[in-house]
Amino acid sequence: MEALESVISLIITLGILVTIHEYGHYWVAKRCGVKVLRFSVGFGRPIYRWNNAEGTEFCIAMIPLGGYVKMLDEREAPVDAEERSQAFNNKTVSQRIAIASAGPLANFMFAVFAYWIMAMIGFSVIKPVIGEVSASSVAEEAGLSSGQELVSVAGQHVDGWRDVTLALVNFIGESGRIEVQTRVAEDPQPRPFYLSVDRWLAEGEQQDLLASLGIRPERPLIPAEFGVIVQDSPAYQAGLKVGDRVLSAENIQVEDWYDLVEVIEASPNKQITIRIEREEGGDRVQLDKLVRPEGQADENGVVKGKLGIGVAPFAYPEEMIRTVQLGPIGALVYAADQTWLNTVMTLNAIQKMLVGLLSLDNLSGPITIAQVASKSISSGIESFLSFLALLSVSLGVLNLLPIPVLDGGHILYYLLEGVRGKPIPESWQLAGLKIGISFVVALMAIAFYNDIMRL
Repeated sequence: MEALESVISLIITLGILVTIHEYGHYWVAKRCGVKVLRFSVGFGRPIYRWNNAEGTEFCIAMIPLGGYVKMLDEREAPVDAEERSQAFNNKTVSQRIAIASAGPLANFMFAVFAYWIMAMIGFSVIKPVIGEVSASSVAEEAGLSSGQELVSVAGQHVDGWRDVTLALVNFIGESGRIEVQTRVAEDPQPRPFYLSVDRWLAEGEQQDLLASLGIRPERPLIPAEFGVIVQDSPAYQAGLKVGDRVLSAENIQVEDWYDLVEVIEASPNKQITIRIEREEGGDRVQLDKLVRPEGQADENGVVKGKLGIGVAPFAYPEEMIRTVQLGPIGALVYAADQTWLNTVMTLNAIQKMLVGLLSLDNLSGPITIAQVASKSISSGIESFLSFLALLSVSLGVLNLLPIPVLDGGHILYYLLEGVRGKPIPESWQLAGLKIGISFVVALMAIAFYNDIMRL
């Protein structure tokens, strides 16, 4: 069921973003007088199609991993004399650049729109208050301490932990000092602190950025009550049930959910005793259960115990929540700022991968996208809009890279044509196309491999 939800979420997410991207090409092509033959969302055999009054075929194809707009072009098939003025290859260099650029620009515009809607509707974030600082960590050496609320990171204002993480991502692989400003309740005046890093996380896989600095966010007291018991998991086999509340584990008193998680993760493939409280016949009874957490390696290769449990629903205290809601103008400024920050973050990540400061293990493919899409959809409209905006920016940036087969590669060819005064030789274009396809296929293979390894 979970896999089906992920597949459906992937189709919905990519369907939205691909349609927006291709519509950008389509809309500008029509304004430039180009005849569009087909507008396809997906590749392969069409499963549904229709034609508009102008003869353009619109179709939804079987493989939902992209799309295309096919235009009249003398380089692909003979064109009747009366239609040659509508052929793409007969348009000016500036018109062809505009058509090629329109898809990525549509993605950026959609990201602005999504963030604008988010800010207008209003969204809630967890205040970035530091809960604990690890001993001898970067954060402790900088002077950070429990109870401080982060106000800005590297000059970028932060409302919640998501903003903090996005600001920190830009420093992966770098050396130097990261300025953060914090405040405390009794002194609202921000104070600067400086986190010293040296090739920070340059050679590692995906990690918890905050934990690597020695920062643990403030967290509420969450009852150690089961809300989910996975079928055929160690918890299920031990007879644990939804609604059970854990009192102790291995004779260690369990104050909240995190205490339980720590004991379980520290006991892979080891039999442990947990004491639970359960309601039976209207009474609360205490029972001891023997469980054996299954050992599983995390993304860093560390084996941790997994029991197959999920926490019961809980609510954050109001004092830990910040609601962000802006008017139309303020929301537009916020949306443009977020889109720009995401664009810079994506470009930084690409640059660092090319020079080896960021591991290729960070590349993600459709499986990861499907999983994140499913979680964001189930988390609510604001979470899904945020995910769509971030992915739309990534799609726009990647398509503008000067790689043959991508929009950026076509734009590069047209710019060179404008400088030379004549088209690039077809043999050069064909060679570039082969290189571009090889490069894209290699990246897709790495992304698929990373997805599978994460599973």
